Amino acid sequence: GANPEDSCRIIDAYMDAGGNFIDTANIYTKGHSEKIIGDHLGKHRHKRDRTVIATKFMGNMYSGDPNGGGAGRKSIIAACEQSLRRLQTDYIDLYWMHFWDNLTPMEETLLALNDLVQSGKVRYLGFSDTPAWKCAQAQTLIDFRGWSRLVALQIEYSLVERTVEGELAPMALEMGLGITPWSPLKGGVLTGKYTRENKDDIDPGRGEGIKKNLTEETFKILDILKEIAKQTDSSPAEVSLAWLREKPGVTSIILGARTLDQLKSNLSSLSVELDSDQ
Repeated sequence: GANPEDSCRIIDAYMDAGGNFIDTANIYTKGHSEKIIGDHLGKHRHKRDRTVIATKFMGNMYSGDPNGGGAGRKSIIAACEQSLRRLQTDYIDLYWMHFWDNLTPMEETLLALNDLVQSGKVRYLGFSDTPAWKCAQAQTLIDFRGWSRLVALQIEYSLVERTVEGELAPMALEMGLGITPWSPLKGGVLTGKYTRENKDDIDPGRGEGIKKNLTEETFKILDILKEIAKQTDSSPAEVSLAWLREKPGVTSIILGARTLDQLKSNLSSLSVELDSDQ
C-alpha cells in the first residue's frame, strides 16, 4: 500500500474529483488504514460530512487471542468503538461484517448491529463475503424482528470473477442490497500489464497469487479487452471498470489505487461508454 503522505494525497485527489465513498477495515494493516483516514479527515473536519466512511469488523486484531475478533456482541461493540477512535468520528456511515462468523448465533450478531444503529454510532449495515443463503436468511430475520436492514453486499466481482452472478448478485437484487465489488481489476490482471510473454517474470513477492489467475481463459478475455480499449480510446482497466459499473445492482466499486496515476486511470473509466456488443 501507499505511505501515509501519499495516501492523503490520493484521498484529496479522489474527493476533489467528486468521490465521497471511502472503504477500509479494522484489520487492514492492524488499524493503520483507519488511522490514516482519521488523522487526515481530523485535520479537515469540513470534509467529514462530505464523506461516506465504510469500515468492517470480524477479523481478529490480536494474534493468539480467540476473543480478539468475531461477530459476538462484545466483539462487535468493542470493534466499533475502536474504529470510531481511529477514524476520529462520531459515527460510521456503513458498517460491514467482513465475512461470516459460523460460531456466533445470527440473532446475537444482528441485534448488536441493530443496537449500534439505534445508538447513532452506525448509520447503515452491510455484509461482505457471505454466502447468499446466509444473507437472505439474515435479511428475512431482520424483517421479522423489525431490526435495521442490510443495505449492501461487498463481494469480489470482475470480468474474470463472475461466479457471483450465479447466486450472490441475484440475491442482492431481490433482497435490496447494493452491490459493492472489490478487486475489480483482479489484482492488476485486468490492467493488461501481464501478458503470455511476461507471465513467468512476475515479481516473486506477488508471485503465486497473480500467476494462478493468468490462465489461457484470462488471456482470451484480455485479448478482447485490449481490442475494445482501442475502439473506445481507453485502457483495458478503464474498460473493465466501465463494464462492471453497468452490471445490475452495482452501486459503487472499490478502487485499490496506490498512486495518483492509478487513481486518475481508474476515475477515467467514468467517461467510457460501452455499447451492447461490447
